[in-house]
Formats: sequence, structure tokens, C-alpha cells
Amino acid sequence: MKNIKIAILSPACWRTPPRKYGPWEQVASNVAEGLVARGYDITLFATADSLTSGKLEAVCPAPYGEHPEMDAKVWESLHISHFMEMAHQFDILHNHYDFLPLTYSRLIKTPMVTTIHGFSSPKIIPVYKKYNSTAWYVSISYSDRSPELDYIATVYNGIQPEEFHYREKPDDYLLFFGRIHPEKGTYEAIRIAQKAKMRLIISGLIQDEQYFNQKVKPFVDGEQIVYVGNSGPQKRDSLLGGAYALLHPISFEEPFGLSVAEAMMCGTPVIAFNRGSMPELILHGKTGFLVKNTQEAVSVLPDIKNIRRADCRKHALSRFSIDKMIDGYEAVYHKILNKS
Repeated sequence: MKNIKIAILSPACWRTPPRKYGPWEQVASNVAEGLVARGYDITLFATADSLTSGKLEAVCPAPYGEHPEMDAKVWESLHISHFMEMAHQFDILHNHYDFLPLTYSRLIKTPMVTTIHGFSSPKIIPVYKKYNSTAWYVSISYSDRSPELDYIATVYNGIQPEEFHYREKPDDYLLFFGRIHPEKGTYEAIRIAQKAKMRLIISGLIQDEQYFNQKVKPFVDGEQIVYVGNSGPQKRDSLLGGAYALLHPISFEEPFGLSVAEAMMCGTPVIAFNRGSMPELILHGKTGFLVKNTQEAVSVLPDIKNIRRADCRKHALSRFSIDKMIDGYEAVYHKILNKS
């Protein structure tokens, strides 16, 4: 297996790995680095400023998410076509760029596995259905599987344990870490903190400006409710490790929730609304709590003290490390190459 050549396609919206926000780019980077560490010949297709221990192929000079003057569709087309036009040089392709690369997949001979990082809308499922019989799909949680599609495996996203330092004794603040968007529940996190009379730190990319201005900004006072912007890796590690608990009051069926795994890797328990993949990530009562609403979230806050932070770290290491993820993808590649 180790002598096979694998090409990994990362999105071009952000750098790989991202400077700050960019979960798909982060996972693509983790897959690439994990495979390189095991001796595989890896080529990462990403923006030209990306960092990798493998080989880098790039036509997109910079992330279009950081440069509004760049036309996203143009650079997506150039980026994906470059990947596909080099497909014959590899034994297997690993797509982290959603459904668009599938439209090339019957024009090449190299097998391609697509990690489905969630469905942005039911409207994209017809594309996946069209290539269901010839493509290979991996889900990132069992809850995110479409009954209309066939999957070769579920592989949970893996993170690098060394990037998340364990903290036995946290500070006394609550943390919201993620996109500032209605479905992520920033406002609900504020309500939880207010009812509990606890300090809340908010960190994340403002994805919905109107929502931020109407439902978040009016409550930011710099004391009880603090917004610290979009944090990079070092600040992320510090914020997650120091939190009494991570609040994750989502209002959608979240496919995974990278910050949930990252918080637990630091030893920080998570209080999440019981939707999507949350029951697969959180051990209720042992690494956090699954709740229905803000009132339930407030009611379990005192019980966070009964959770052993070492159990959070142990759970994250056993389920959501890069090594665990690479074990899963090695098995996937083996199955695909044997069938091909």
C-alpha cells in the first residue's frame, strides 16, 4: 500500500491548513500530513500559499476567501480541472471539495473517494446520486448519511493531539467557538451565559453580518460577553483549554463539529444541543451534556464540575485523533484499490 500515489484535493477558499477558519481545509491538511507521516507519496492540491510535508500542486495563487477581488467560480474551475487533468499520475484521488469534482469523475480512470463534509442543501444531492454507482463516498458521521446514497465507510474527522494542550484546571468562562451564524447558535450561547450569570467569550468568523449586528453585537459589552474575533491555532488552543465548558447550541443537523472534538482534546467538556452528530461526539454525562434548549443547558452547568477533564481528553484521543482517522482512510483506500 505504501508505494501508491495519492492526490488530495482541498478547497481553495482558505489556505490549507487555514490561518484561522476553514474546517474542510483543516481536515484535508490533517489527512495529507497523517498519510505523509506513514510513508505515503502524497500530493496536495491547494492554494499556492498552502503548507504541506508532501508535494504541493497549485494554480490558485491565494485563497479567494481572503481576496474578494478574485472570482470564486473561475478559481474553483481552474483548481478542480488542474486536479482532474493530472489524475492519471495517481493511484487514487481523495476529494474534499464537495460535489463539483464528481462531474469529471467518469472522464478519468483513476478511482476517486469523496469525503462528504455535509450537505449544504438537499438541492446538491442529485449530483451525488448521479455518480452513486461509480464514485466512492465517505461520511464524517453516521447521522449525516443520506438514505439515497451508498457509502464505503464513515470516518470521523481527526485532529492533531499535539496542537491541543490538555488543561486540568480551567478558568471560569464559557466559550462559543465557531461561525457567527444563526444555525451555530451564537445568540443562544449568549442567553445561556446571561441566565447562568457567567462570562462568555465568543470567537469565530462572522459569516452572517446581519445576524451579528442584530443578535450578537448589542450584547457584547467587553466584560460578561466578549467577542475576540476569528482566532488562529494558538489562540484557539488557549481559548478551548481555558474554558469551563464549550457551548454548542446548534439549530441544524451538524455533520460533525470540529470544535467539539478540539475542546474535548483540551480536556474541556461540551454542552451541545442534541442534534446531528452530537450524540456520536459527546458521551452524555462523561465528556459533556446533550440538551434540548437553553434552559436545560443552564441547568447542567453546575454538573460540569463532576466531569473529569482527563476523560474528555481520553475520549478525543480514542475517537478523533489523526491516527484514528488515517486508520479509517487506509482501510477505504485498500477496499477501493482491491475492487478497482
